[in-house]
Amino acid sequence: MLFDTHAHLNDEEFNEGLDDIIKELKEKHFDGVVNIGYDYESSLKAVELSKKEDFLYASVGLHPHDSKDYNKILENEFIKLVKENEKVVAYGEIGLDYYYDNSPRDIQKEVFIRQLKVASELNKPVIIHSRDAAGDTYDILKAHLNGTGIIHSCSASAEMVREYVKLGMYTSFSGSVTFKNANNVREAAKATPLDKLLIETDCPYLTPVPFRGKRNKPPYVEYTARMLAEVKGISYEEIIEITNKNAREIFKIK
Repeated sequence: MLFDTHAHLNDEEFNEGLDDIIKELKEKHFDGVVNIGYDYESSLKAVELSKKEDFLYASVGLHPHDSKDYNKILENEFIKLVKENEKVVAYGEIGLDYYYDNSPRDIQKEVFIRQLKVASELNKPVIIHSRDAAGDTYDILKAHLNGTGIIHSCSASAEMVREYVKLGMYTSFSGSVTFKNANNVREAAKATPLDKLLIETDCPYLTPVPFRGKRNKPPYVEYTARMLAEVKGISYEEIIEITNKNAREIFKIK
């Protein structure tokens, strides 16, 4: 059964049609969907969604875009969400984004380190957003990671993937692995050991081939899985089994 490790059904893009998507997930016997928070409101919504179905889970945290807004009050609210809701299985998405630079880089790094510490204290794996910031992301994880986590929608070089794996990180691949010109992403997937491999949609973004141009949704994670099976030279059924096992392991889901 499929497990989407990174979705945003808590995004306003799903204000319409969400019930139909959840119904489709039930019909397809999905094993899990983790809805990822990126600020307090989206984190709270992810938690509320997790109460709707057994297979829906949540992660909470502040995206690097909004690092400039981080403070102790917000931190305590995230901690409260984790402690009061057993279906919060991870902390994030957190990290660095040097593509948009919506927050100053020094503040991004400071907040990233702070949230890694919070996740460690809560004994939760971290969901890492890293865009155009692989070097600093790696350096901070090497110095401050205490546990494990996921490099989400991985597009790092194969060499960097191998370094992340040495730190105990998992790498997760989205619909971008199906894109015609995304050879670098496929090389990253090749470099990922099977026991560290995960799949995701990052919906409503990064819709896989053959649905590019449409709103992404968790059922489309099938197409990412099929491409990864091709890249890894194993069957689709094996990819599903492996990524499901890995997801349950990192999120501590029995």
